[in-house]
Amino acid sequence: MTQQGKVLIIGASRGIGLAVAQAFAGQGWQVSATHRSGVPAAGNQPEIHWHALDMTQAAAVQQFARQFSGAQFDAMLINAGISGPAHQQLAQSSDQELAQLFLTNAVAPVRSAEILLPLLKQNGVLALTSSQLGSLNENPQATMPIYAASKAALNMLSRTLVAAVEAQDGTLLTLHPGWVKTDMGGESAPLTAEESAAGIVRQLTGWQGRGGHHYVDYAGQSLHW
Repeated sequence: MTQQGKVLIIGASRGIGLAVAQAFAGQGWQVSATHRSGVPAAGNQPEIHWHALDMTQAAAVQQFARQFSGAQFDAMLINAGISGPAHQQLAQSSDQELAQLFLTNAVAPVRSAEILLPLLKQNGVLALTSSQLGSLNENPQATMPIYAASKAALNMLSRTLVAAVEAQDGTLLTLHPGWVKTDMGGESAPLTAEESAAGIVRQLTGWQGRGGHHYVDYAGQSLHW
């Protein structure tokens, strides 16, 4: 199979991230993917090159970037995230739970993007996995408020990447993967991880060379900030 390009996926050991890695590999892409607790058996494919990384550790991301010095990726997806406390009540949440949620979902993804951005090719696509719930307009009932707030913070912090991405003639995507049957999304979700991943691959490839910062879902529909 002819190699189509190179993609870097941060947070790919399960769920949507793993499905995206497999989808890219299935299309002949060379995939570099990260895990925190071991390579998943389902991801044992020759096209997927696995690397251990805890995205919440800035020094680890810096070291990871040095390992790839000189490499260039056509697309990068920063996908890692957590749902936070199941109860979603501030009064019941510990300071540690809240700090970990915002570090994992908002601070670490954008900080990692800043560190890894030199690895993105000219005209490449940098995408961060957010959620429709992070929008004040798309989530007027404040569904899953603590998780949604962490994604709203991600949406705002992602704005700080615009100038640097534009300097590389790249495209920045804040990406909603849909409501997906994963450990986080639950069994009542309407989408499979494979369906979401197929759409995400289309966005990461279809937005190449178009420029700007866009808040879109896996199907390419524009969302309100």
